[in-house]
Amino acid sequence: MGLDVVLLGFADRTASIIDNADVAIECILRTVGERESNHPLAVGGFSMGGMVTRYVLCKMERQRMDHQTATYLSYDIPHRSAWLPLGVQAFAHFVKEQWGGPATPLYNLYSNVVNSPAARQMLRWHLTTGAEKTLDVAAGQHQDRADFLTALNRMGPWPQRPRLLGVANGTGAGAGNSIPAGDTAMAANGPELIGRLDAQGRGAQTVGRMERPGVSPVEIHTTNFPELDGAPGGLFPQAPALEDAANFGMAAQLAKRVNRTEADLTFNASTFVPTISAVASGDSDDHDTLYSKIDRECSELDDFLCATANEGHTTMTRELGEWIVSKLKER
Repeated sequence: MGLDVVLLGFADRTASIIDNADVAIECILRTVGERESNHPLAVGGFSMGGMVTRYVLCKMERQRMDHQTATYLSYDIPHRSAWLPLGVQAFAHFVKEQWGGPATPLYNLYSNVVNSPAARQMLRWHLTTGAEKTLDVAAGQHQDRADFLTALNRMGPWPQRPRLLGVANGTGAGAGNSIPAGDTAMAANGPELIGRLDAQGRGAQTVGRMERPGVSPVEIHTTNFPELDGAPGGLFPQAPALEDAANFGMAAQLAKRVNRTEADLTFNASTFVPTISAVASGDSDDHDTLYSKIDRECSELDDFLCATANEGHTTMTRELGEWIVSKLKER
């Protein structure tokens, strides 16, 4: 197509979005300075990378830096937040707090990622610890997310010069991923995790239970939460290094390591980025909005495409890839 592609990576993908924005600004300015024509740029990213570049383009416009960008492209980006089941979050912290330490770095890893600056900024609901019984997590937004949204709104909240394009790995028809609310996702003995998927409108729900001999049981409850685990959207990405386990699967592997017995895993992955978040058309707090057909008039993007079926978060498919190429040809 006669286009050059510049790939930008980060030394620490768990660092603050605002901190990683500095290297993205440097990359854009270097690209503008070294190109051999005056052709405008297309700037975007996958997942958190797209949140970085969204913030960057807003900041550059705010500070009157010429980014010379004609297209902003987002690929399954959590514009309106990402989701990680609260039972899984609590279990990751519980394992670190009960078994972790310098001698067992793997037991610390998942908890450290959940508590990283980037995760705290992107997750709408966030748990910091697995040691305390949490009864009301409906307002569990970390202060880092509130601060990031304030900073983004101060800069933008969207760049004004580029056209805003996006794709979602979730379906836009309102069809969920067939994970039934209220079912047990994973259970293991000693610790025991009942990763019970939340059920909207069913009152108080136990979404996680951890127990170790000599330690008081820890339970995580929610009340009238939206059914986020099964909502339309991009599924939590699998990790090849962990035998293609996703979020529930990672919890099952941790349970097997600390308990030395098999864990009963019913589901592997939940929704990670709801479709309404990827196309910036609604908030994840509302159950009916999550499961409704996407209203194109409500999206803050200029144009977007949703996948035909719910698939892995940031999965590159022919369907989404060909749409992106067609849009870039419109330059």
